[in-house]
Amino acid sequence: MNKDKRAQDNLEAVEEAIQVEEDTLATETDLEAEEEVVLVENYREMSPLQLTARRFFRSKLSIVGLVMIVFLLLFSFFGPVLYNRWGETEADKSETSYDSIIYYTYTDANGNEVTVTEVITIVENLNKYADPSWDHLLGTDDQAFDVFVRLMYGGRISLTIGFIVVILQTLIGIVLGGLAGYFGGWVDQLIMRIVDIFNCIPTLPILLIASAVIDSWQLEADEQIYVLMVVITVFSWSGTARMVRGQILTLREQEYITATEVMGLPTWRKIFVHLITNVMPQLIVSMTLGLGSVILYESTLSYLGLGVQLPKAAWGTMIAGANDRSVLSYHMNMWLPAGILIVIAVLGFNFVGDGLRDAMDPKAKK
Repeated sequence: MNKDKRAQDNLEAVEEAIQVEEDTLATETDLEAEEEVVLVENYREMSPLQLTARRFFRSKLSIVGLVMIVFLLLFSFFGPVLYNRWGETEADKSETSYDSIIYYTYTDANGNEVTVTEVITIVENLNKYADPSWDHLLGTDDQAFDVFVRLMYGGRISLTIGFIVVILQTLIGIVLGGLAGYFGGWVDQLIMRIVDIFNCIPTLPILLIASAVIDSWQLEADEQIYVLMVVITVFSWSGTARMVRGQILTLREQEYITATEVMGLPTWRKIFVHLITNVMPQLIVSMTLGLGSVILYESTLSYLGLGVQLPKAAWGTMIAGANDRSVLSYHMNMWLPAGILIVIAVLGFNFVGDGLRDAMDPKAKK
C-alpha cells in the first residue's frame, strides 16, 4: 500500500510539473503573439512618408547636408535683416590714405648719379581693399563694398537662380518626357530627337555668343538675371525629360494603367495624375541633386562674365575678382569666402539628394 501511495504521489507531482510548464509556455506564447500584434499594428500605422523620413534621418550625411542647406538659407535670406549696417551696393566713403613710394635717379653737376626716394601720400574718399575689422567683418572690395554683406546678397541670387531653374527644367521635362513616354511612336521620336539635339549643342560657345548678344541689348543687372535663368533652363531640361520618359515607358504597362483605360479617364489625367505621381520620388531626387549643379553652373558663368554682372552680387562674380593677381595673392577675403559657400552649397544638396535616393528606394530595408 505504501508503494502504491508513493507511486501515486510521484505521478501527481509529475503531472503538476507538466501542467505548470504548459501554463508557462502558453503564457510566453501569448506574450510573443501580443508583441507581434503590436509590432504589426505599429508598422501598419507608419505611412510611406514616415518610412522615408525614418530612413532619411538615419543617415548622418543626410543630416549634415540638411544643416548646411538650412545654414545657407538663414545666412542669405535672414542675414541682411540682422546685419544691416551696409547695403549691397553701399560703398564705404570714409576717407583713407596710403603712401606711394617713388624712386628716380638723376645725374648732378659733377657727373654723379643720385637716387632720390620720394614718398607721396595719396588720399581717397573710398575705403577700398580694407582689411577685416569690426566695421567690415570680411573687409571691402575694389569698389569699397562690404564683402560680408555682398556674400549674403550673393547667396540670395545664387540660391534663387538654382531653385527657379530646377523647377522650370523639371516642369519642361515632365511635360515633354510624359508625352514621349505615354504616346510613343512619332511623338516619342520627335521629342527624343529634340533632346538629342540639345545634348549635342556645344554649350560654352553658344553661351559666349548669347553673352555678346545680351550685352548689345544693354539690359539692367536685374534683367540680366532673368535672362540667365532662361539660358540655363534651355540647356538643362533634356536630362529630366529623358529620365521621365524612361520611367513612364515602364509604368504604362502596369495593370493600374489598364484599369484607367477601362474606366475611360482622359489622357491628361492618366499621364499627370497616375503616371507622373509614381515618378515623383525619382524627380525629387533629381531636383535635389540638380540644385548643386545649377549653383555651380551659375557660378561658373558669372566667373566667366556671362552671368550676374556688377553691381549685383553673386558668388561667381565675387570669385571673378581673383583674376587680378594682386587680389588673388593679397586680398583672399574678397574671393575665398564665396568659394567656401559654393562648396558648402554643392555638398549640402548632394548629401541631401543621396539621402533621399536611399530613403525612397523601395528595396531598402524597413
